[in-house]
Parts: sequence; structure tokens; C-alpha cells
Amino acid sequence: MKKIALIAIIVLTAGFSATAQKTKKMKKVLFVVTSNDKLGNTGEKTGFWSEEFAAPYYELLDKGVEITIASPLGGQPPIDPKSADPSSATEDTKRFDADKTLQEKLKNTHKLSTINQKDYDAVFYPGGHGPLWDLVEDKSSIALIESFYTHNKPVAFVCHAPAVLKNVKVKGDYLVKGKKVTGFTNTEEEAVGLTKVVPFLLEDALTQNGAKFSKGENWQPYAVEDGLLITGQNPASSKLVAGKLLEKLN
Repeated sequence: MKKIALIAIIVLTAGFSATAQKTKKMKKVLFVVTSNDKLGNTGEKTGFWSEEFAAPYYELLDKGVEITIASPLGGQPPIDPKSADPSSATEDTKRFDADKTLQEKLKNTHKLSTINQKDYDAVFYPGGHGPLWDLVEDKSSIALIESFYTHNKPVAFVCHAPAVLKNVKVKGDYLVKGKKVTGFTNTEEEAVGLTKVVPFLLEDALTQNGAKFSKGENWQPYAVEDGLLITGQNPASSKLVAGKLLEKLN
């Protein structure tokens, strides 16, 4: 009987330990999306790019990561209509379109000014042209990225999202100064015909701030990391960025 009791205690202890370990490993990542739906003065709509949101979202969610979504204005953020076109569909965007739970979550994004980095292990910014007009200048976003970075937490961006680093400084210097980064390139912006529409070219702005900007072929997956900073070049790079972020979290 004593032997049976001892075995039972060991099994129970192992179970509690496994549960505690699982709970301990649960990571929390903040997704920050744009609230801007205007493509400059063109009269066209923009927002966040669905693939750049969906691919990393599910890559992290399926690994047990808890995700919170925030935006400058809170509530429903705009989705770039071009990214919702069937011609741009991927398995992740199809899942995104059918995910009622996520759609409800998106309707109720947290207001960015209410967010505290202490509640999260990392932050991720999807792209789309929208961020160029709001998140780049948003004081809450700028302060939040600085806070994550200075508290030794990963900061990740894809496509146009690295543009939001334009005004972020750490100890008086631009965060990107001397750092390896990538993002939507000048040639890719030219290919979509928006070089004269966007307020600035991402590649030029980060280079001017001292970044070591590198790039792959247009539209091909390419991502780089430099310490806590992870950046991806274009929509095709979304999963690469998510993978690198997962490695940092684990």
C-alpha cells in the first residue's frame, strides 16, 4: 500500500509540475495595428495588410501564445481593401476571414494609450500603408516601442511597419542607428506606384537614421534580426518574422 501511495504522489506531483510549467511558458504578445484608412490624398482606402496580420497571428496563436490587439483609436481597425481581394488570398487570410472569434476581437481592439508593456513579453506590428500616417507619429506607439526595447523585450515589424521606428529613440539616439533592418523597399514602393503618395520612403528614412538597411529580391521572403529588433521586408516575410519572434520568446 505504501508503494502504491508513493507512486500516486509522484504521478500527482508530476502532473502539477507539468501544469505549472505549461502556465509559466504561456507568453503574451501585443499586436499593434493602424487606425488610419486614408491613402494620403488619393481618395483611396488603406489600413493594415491582412496577410501581414494573419500569418504571424496564427503562427503565434498555434504555439500557445496569448495575443492582445491594440490600435491608436481602439475599436475596429481598417483593413486595406486590396489585401482582402481574393487574388491576394492565402491559407492564413482564408482562416482569418472565417475566424468569427478573431473578427469580434478586432472589433474591440484596445486603445493604444491604455497599454502597458509590463503586461506583455513582446510587441509585433503588421504593415500595410496605414501606419505611415498615424503610428509613425503616434506618441503612445513611440513610447511603447522604446519601453519594450529598454526592458529587454523583442520588438518585431513587417513590410511597412518598420517605418514606425522612424521617430523612436533610445538614450538620445535613433533605435535603428547601427542596427541591421529591412522593410518595404524603394523598388517595391515604386512597383506599386505609390512613391509619390507615401509621406516618405521607408528605406530612405531608416537609412538616414543610421540603420544598416539590407534587402532581398522584390516580393521574396526576407527578414533580419539584430538583438531584440526583428524586421521583415514584405508580406511574404510575415511568417519569417513570426518564427524569429517565437525563437526569442522561447
